[in-house]
Amino acid sequence: MRISARADYAVRAVLELAVRQGNGPVKAEEIAAVQDIPHKFLEGILGDLRRAGVVDSRRGGGGGYRLARDAAAITVADVVRAVDGPIVSVRGERPTSLSYTGTAQPLLPLWIALRANVRRILEGVTVADLAADALPEPVRALAAEPAAWENP
Repeated sequence: MRISARADYAVRAVLELAVRQGNGPVKAEEIAAVQDIPHKFLEGILGDLRRAGVVDSRRGGGGGYRLARDAAAITVADVVRAVDGPIVSVRGERPTSLSYTGTAQPLLPLWIALRANVRRILEGVTVADLAADALPEPVRALAAEPAAWENP
């Protein structure tokens, strides 16, 4: 599984909004500068996040972006889906729409299990968790495994 630049930038932008919550709207230029994200690319990402109901925007001199709901109600999965669509796909299709025959039949439950595990992680971490640097224990435990840091 690969995390796209769009997804990485989207999570970083939403996290930046979360830590600035309560300080009024944040301009895209500020987010881009602080997070080192290309501004034009970020504008498209923020548009996707707005359409998905993750962020709100306000125009004008005092305008900018803010979270559309509480950071504790936004999961990393919500953000990734807003900019990239389904979290796990095989050849661009959702695993549940696939079918295999013969010796390839064991692939379907493998792809479904992969999707379930990725969803468990991304749906189990909220933007508030990230903003507080407080990943849930199961995520911290996985990240603490030495093999997690190795590149086979």
